[in-house]
Amino acid sequence: MTNTSKVQLGFTATLAILVPYIREKFFEQVSSIWFIVFYLLFFQIVVLGLPIVYSSMIAAGIVIVAFGLMFFMEGLRIGLMPLGETIGAVLPRNSTLPVILGFAFLLGLGATFAEPAIAVLKAAGAGVRPADAPLLYSLLNDFSNQLVTCVGIGVGVAVLLGVLRFFYGWSLKYLIVPGVAILSVLTIMAHLDPVLQPILGLAWDCGAVTTGPVTVPLVLALGVGVCRIVGGADAAHAGFGIVTLASLFPILAVLLLAFYHFYAADYYGEENFRGEVIEVAVEKPVSLVESVRSIDIDQREFRRFVDDPKLVEGYEVRFEGGSKTLEDGRIVMRDTTIVLEKTAVARPSVVSGDAWDPQMRVVNTMKTAILDALRAIVPLCLFLLLTLKMILPDRMRNLNEIVIGIGFAVVGMSLFLCGILMGLTPLGSQLGSNVPATFTSIMPWGMAGSEGPIFNSELSGKIVAVLFGFFLGYGATLAEPALNALGDTVERITVGAFRKKLLMQSVALGVAIGIATGVCKIAFDIPLAYLLIPPYIMLIFLTMISNEAFVNFGWDSAGVTTGPITVPLVLAMGLGIGANVPGIIDGFGVLALASVGPIITVLTVGLIVSRSQRRTATYQGEQS
Repeated sequence: MTNTSKVQLGFTATLAILVPYIREKFFEQVSSIWFIVFYLLFFQIVVLGLPIVYSSMIAAGIVIVAFGLMFFMEGLRIGLMPLGETIGAVLPRNSTLPVILGFAFLLGLGATFAEPAIAVLKAAGAGVRPADAPLLYSLLNDFSNQLVTCVGIGVGVAVLLGVLRFFYGWSLKYLIVPGVAILSVLTIMAHLDPVLQPILGLAWDCGAVTTGPVTVPLVLALGVGVCRIVGGADAAHAGFGIVTLASLFPILAVLLLAFYHFYAADYYGEENFRGEVIEVAVEKPVSLVESVRSIDIDQREFRRFVDDPKLVEGYEVRFEGGSKTLEDGRIVMRDTTIVLEKTAVARPSVVSGDAWDPQMRVVNTMKTAILDALRAIVPLCLFLLLTLKMILPDRMRNLNEIVIGIGFAVVGMSLFLCGILMGLTPLGSQLGSNVPATFTSIMPWGMAGSEGPIFNSELSGKIVAVLFGFFLGYGATLAEPALNALGDTVERITVGAFRKKLLMQSVALGVAIGIATGVCKIAFDIPLAYLLIPPYIMLIFLTMISNEAFVNFGWDSAGVTTGPITVPLVLAMGLGIGANVPGIIDGFGVLALASVGPIITVLTVGLIVSRSQRRTATYQGEQS
């Protein structure tokens, strides 16, 4: 007789099982974000000497982010990933090539909408001044849905081509080299036009935003499944490369969208843009100057000035000796000594008095986050479930677990988006806005008064800001969980020739150099094209002379550096720095430079490893 009775667990026993599991998963996420958060806090408090504004809200937001990532990653593991892996393994056997390609395109499109960083990208348009960058402003505001759709189409086309490449055994080089060449030409064309130039940072950053925790696992699962069916001897590492294409094609899609609206002349203020510029630059300043000169100082204002003459914000101005008279509506001082003393601003050493942003409405923020999560996750999961039902009508297994996983993913993304708005975005924006205090005078984020420059030499202050970006990129990259997984895979497929530690250090160094270069771009107002075109020309050369295996995982290494924590923080930080450096229109482009850096370092180290392998093989051959 079979005993079919179920074991009943009480509330205490259930907690005894769940609490250790939840604690372990929660601290997994904490371990991946603690360094970058601690580093940002340390730099602001110790180096800049500024308190943390809205400290309680930021702390709550960071905790919510950790819980959100915990639920989201668990939902991916038990919900979306099993769907993707099953479809990737069975679809190539049960369907024709056109069906597989159609599925690949829709998978890339749907996964892009489900990426948490896409919501951050859509919110980035709030700080762009329309008069400075009208086309960029329109792309991020008026055409924001078109922007996200184009990014999704770019990823869809990339996944489609990646699958097609697996079927026909194309080398990744045949897709990378022409693709980079086309992007370089479009970048140069955009750079030469003052209206198009500001969109370059946005377009290239979109390539980094798309390769996140949703897209990468799903497209890799499909790629590996296809490789197992059609791959030959290279199937062990042919799954690489699809992430690279998913980074390049969104850049192309956004550039084409920008060119379309530029030639359609339907962006902000285009119809009278040139007239407005002339009016602002010539007529309005003249009238303003004339109106200022026509206003006289009355006796009351003169007496107030004589009693308390303060003219410069942040300084106390004293006039010693001499005479002060009112003549023709002007204050005239004769034989007077002017003394300026900088006033000290009393501030707490760690946190400011404003613990919470009064404009932050948690309930409304949570409602918005839940709706965004439902729109992102549910359509993608329904598409995967319907596909699985069509190709596996009799073998739908573990449906309950998959539904629970989808629920976890929705809850996790909701919490994550809410935590981003409450914690990571204010922290990144705050520090990014305050970093320029090392080399220029700013109004600190969320505070009154002025601060800086901290260093007497402007060059020294800018060097400190660049070093800040370097160590931020290095530490944040080593904390990315995906980099550990990539290191294990690369060490296995290269049979230990390219060790995990060597790969991790190469990638971290590349990201560090990339983010430092991005900060340098903003601090010294260097056009992005000058910093992007030369590295990508170098990459074309390195790609053509590199081993195919190294090309595959070298280019994919850029994808693992743009995780769910790094992207919002670096994006918010770059925009914050750009908003506080005089003459800078925006802070886009830091992510793009952070992506190109690791490709160069990994391919360079790969060439060194390959040469070392050849020397070893030659030496062993001579000895034998």
